[in-house]
Amino acid sequence: MSNLLAARVAMASTLAFHIIFAALGVGLPALLCVAEGLGLRSGDTIWYALARRWSQAFGILFIVGAVSGTAISFEMGLLWPRFMGFASAVIGLPFALEGFAFFTEGIFLGLYLYGWDRLSPLAHWLCSIPVALGGTASAFFVVTANAWMNAPAGFTFANGRVTSVDPLAAMFNPATPAETVHMILAAYQVSAFAVAAIYAVALLRGRRTAYHTRGLLLPMAFGAIVAPIQAYIGDLSAKMVAHTQPAKLAAMEGLFQTVAGAPLRILGIADPNTQQTNYGIEIPKLLSWLAYGDPNATVKGLDAFPRADWPNTLLVHLAFDLMVGTGILMIALPVWFWLLYLRHGGAVPRSRISRLMLWCAVLTGPLGFIALEAGWIVTEVGRQPWIIQGVMRVSAAVTPVPGAGLTILLVFLLIYLALTVALISLLLRLARSTSGVAAKLALKSQQGASAESAQ
Repeated sequence: MSNLLAARVAMASTLAFHIIFAALGVGLPALLCVAEGLGLRSGDTIWYALARRWSQAFGILFIVGAVSGTAISFEMGLLWPRFMGFASAVIGLPFALEGFAFFTEGIFLGLYLYGWDRLSPLAHWLCSIPVALGGTASAFFVVTANAWMNAPAGFTFANGRVTSVDPLAAMFNPATPAETVHMILAAYQVSAFAVAAIYAVALLRGRRTAYHTRGLLLPMAFGAIVAPIQAYIGDLSAKMVAHTQPAKLAAMEGLFQTVAGAPLRILGIADPNTQQTNYGIEIPKLLSWLAYGDPNATVKGLDAFPRADWPNTLLVHLAFDLMVGTGILMIALPVWFWLLYLRHGGAVPRSRISRLMLWCAVLTGPLGFIALEAGWIVTEVGRQPWIIQGVMRVSAAVTPVPGAGLTILLVFLLIYLALTVALISLLLRLARSTSGVAAKLALKSQQGASAESAQ
């Protein structure tokens, strides 16, 4: 394995692992903040039980995410020193701000976890707000750096040196608005549907308590709100890619030939050898209209770029289709759920169609993470062979130390394997230790409601 390939595999596996915790670090705090807020407003212990359980799981995920994120910083310096030397002066600001956001989140998370039964209900809930905002801010600042790699701005490159650096212009580059919002909404989606999947399993097993039903209601409400907005932001992101990274757009759509009135291709196998996308469904002129607002606009195919500048078209096209297809399911599922729920008077029915809906919710949980990974494949592999679009190639950024890529790959794979085993063990132990407490709280709340109704 070449040094470059080993370094790319190491970075890909690291990011694929860490992005799961990064997404949950944004979405879960928002869910538990809302859940506890509902409990504070209504005095209902079920919402408190949900928030408490989610906060315990989040505490474990936060620690594992912090470790994996720290490992990435070492990996960047060890594997990509030339990139860091070039880019640090330009994108150092968002990474510094991300550090402040991360520590703010960590401080208030400590207060939040320690403060159960110690702080007043209002003070405790207020501690959840900086946790939620800190996670979102961390995601924003990190993604601005990635957006800069896709649409570099805020500096001048002359005679091999970076000059005239404008950190704010770099951070708020043309790709920042769409890419940051797209990622933050994706984190909310992934977290919501992951939580929904857990409670859908419980309902399928017959645990139809108010605790489990509300554990499904809240993430489905999140999904119903976020998923349609995400579709709109995704469209804006694609338009941005059309202007800043036309080769990536061509790979996303499996478009090999430049054409006016380009069709939108759904599915299909993009074959770079024959330069054809086979077995796909084409909608005439739709790509031109979506990308440029004109059904007859010319869209550049991969033939407009040197072959050495082509991304991995087969992988990018398949990943893009997977992301979009899962996004459509995430829009449809909450609509289906709420139609059934409202039609049956505010209850999850026991019909076959309801069980089918719950099984779809179970499936959407892991599919959300797969879509998240697919989206980052589109972003990162679609930029290849550039590490900074049009400025620095990946091959020019990798460490020159022979064998370093393979060594670091093996070391970090062992680290992440150990983290995975520890995470699964801790979450299983948490599930066993808290399920009884949650059930008692739910039963107590139901008994109280029945007594009030009898009176």
